[in-house]
Amino acid sequence: MAFSQHLRQLAKPIWDAQLNHPFVVALGNGTLPEQKFKYYILQDARFLGDLSRVFAAGAMKAPDSESALRLAKLAEDTIVVERSLHESYGKRWKLTAKQMSSVPMAPTNYAYTRHMLSVAQNGSAAEILVVALPCAWIYCVVGQYLLRKGPPPKNHPYRDWLMLYASPEFAEVQQWMRKKVDQWAKTAGTDEKRRMEESFIISSRYEWMFWEMAWKEEQWPV
Repeated sequence: MAFSQHLRQLAKPIWDAQLNHPFVVALGNGTLPEQKFKYYILQDARFLGDLSRVFAAGAMKAPDSESALRLAKLAEDTIVVERSLHESYGKRWKLTAKQMSSVPMAPTNYAYTRHMLSVAQNGSAAEILVVALPCAWIYCVVGQYLLRKGPPPKNHPYRDWLMLYASPEFAEVQQWMRKKVDQWAKTAGTDEKRRMEESFIISSRYEWMFWEMAWKEEQWPV
């Protein structure tokens, strides 16, 4: 079994729970209150800034030039491609890019990004890819699951979001990441593989918690 598939099996209960989360269900059928979606988009915009730093760290530690170039491109695309989606929603809400980037991180968002940045600083290139893999892979799974019966209608309020994450272009990102994880896992030691498993599970849990954070519009308690 490929190592990435092994990781997904370990996290299966967590991934399955995401497809039934009320935020994901309401996002798919278009009944999600706009205020909750707005909260999510603003937090996700902050998240992507740190995710791009994680990919940049992976580029620095990559063992070959091809992987370094692709990770550097992922760092750029994370900001350019996905941010364009966020900013299109920002315009709808009359928010500038500066205003969107100044929204304070919610507790779960802060904890998730610190988890990833810690691995980016201390881990190998394989560990860095693994800690970011649930983000790319889960969004692909969610997007394709929500569009399993076909594209959403033109008047669906979250059509742009659904079309991006269910797209073949987005699917290719996680496919490349999984291929590299499988390749690099073959030469990883026992301790490194254990850390990769742990990071993957923690990131998967944080992905579920991110939906929960947005559903409840989480705030700092004090």
